[in-house]
Amino acid sequence: MATITPAFVEPGASYQAPRALRRALYSWVFNKKAWKAEASEEWQAALDWLQRHSLPVGELDDPDVLRRGLDALCRKVDGTAAAAKTVKRKKAAVNEVFGVAVERGYFTQNPLSGLRWTAPEVADEVDPDCVPNPAQVARLLAAVRALPGRGSHLYAFFGCMYYAAMRPAEVIHLQKSQCRLPASGWGLLNLKGGVVTAGKEWTDDGAVHEIHSLKRRAAKVTRPVPIPPVLVRMLREHIRSFGVAPDGRLFRNAEGNYIDASAYGLTWRRAREAVLTLDEHALDLAKRPYDLRHAGISFWLASGVDPAECARRAGQSIQVLFRYYAKFLAEARNHANTLIEESMRRWEAAADDDGGESALARTWPGDAPELLVRAGIRVEDIRSKGVFRLAA
Repeated sequence: MATITPAFVEPGASYQAPRALRRALYSWVFNKKAWKAEASEEWQAALDWLQRHSLPVGELDDPDVLRRGLDALCRKVDGTAAAAKTVKRKKAAVNEVFGVAVERGYFTQNPLSGLRWTAPEVADEVDPDCVPNPAQVARLLAAVRALPGRGSHLYAFFGCMYYAAMRPAEVIHLQKSQCRLPASGWGLLNLKGGVVTAGKEWTDDGAVHEIHSLKRRAAKVTRPVPIPPVLVRMLREHIRSFGVAPDGRLFRNAEGNYIDASAYGLTWRRAREAVLTLDEHALDLAKRPYDLRHAGISFWLASGVDPAECARRAGQSIQVLFRYYAKFLAEARNHANTLIEESMRRWEAAADDDGGESALARTWPGDAPELLVRAGIRVEDIRSKGVFRLAA
């Protein structure tokens, strides 16, 4: 709202200090906690100007006015283009505000409904060139471990993002009680939520961080994620070397508080500088720590893991998985096509051997119900409950 509000002014009006106006809206007008204190002189001057030049609410159902406002979402305060994902997120927030305005009687219907306006295309698909392969991940993790200072503490932190495809917020919140770490074999992490940086101006208790439930999940919902022996060993070694925080958290900063994104981001940048080649840097390979999560999920898909199970472990919907990892799923489709071709060749060979007579009468496949059950499909859900036969 701090972005679009300055656009809903009289035609031609433009405040001389747009940054001050944006900050006054974001930090004071739209922050109820800040109302305890008066706005600064600079902010008050900006808000007085806005009050003099703002359009009446009734004019916000004018399509041209709305398009002008939505176009403002596409620009940063310095006039350069905003990221497509930022535009999408801000437009969703504006739509929610108009929905509340309808409920309170300012409009009879949401003015954005039916408005012809095209938002910038959001590139959801993960770029394979930016996703490190297992060998490259191993090099990066080894580089993290070798860094002086916080490197060894963050070795298992980044390992969780790759081997368990965890979000950074989930790793920061990970507690010892959530970990099942046997002496050998696979372990389990029972994820329960994440820590996000909200800013002390936006939290009820004035804390910088807030603990949220799992992304797009109800409160107290958990997500069990099996972890391979390599990550089990990393976490066991981490606990032996560094212990845990008083609240059970595995990862913390030097003061015992939550790890900040800028801190682990700096460690990651140093690791990339240490081991990546010039060509890998040119591709922006593993540019962000979050790319480790992409690498983990893409490795699961490339290994032939069912996409539904990949989505469950990653805490995503199957629709999001297909949208983000379409290029990696294409490789899985190629593998599926190969399996289908092999099966077709076997049937064609059998038909050639006996003239096709016995092949047409043969059940197909003989263990179809068992295979379907193993694939998660109940036999009674199939249209025909009889024996499968090739149609002549």
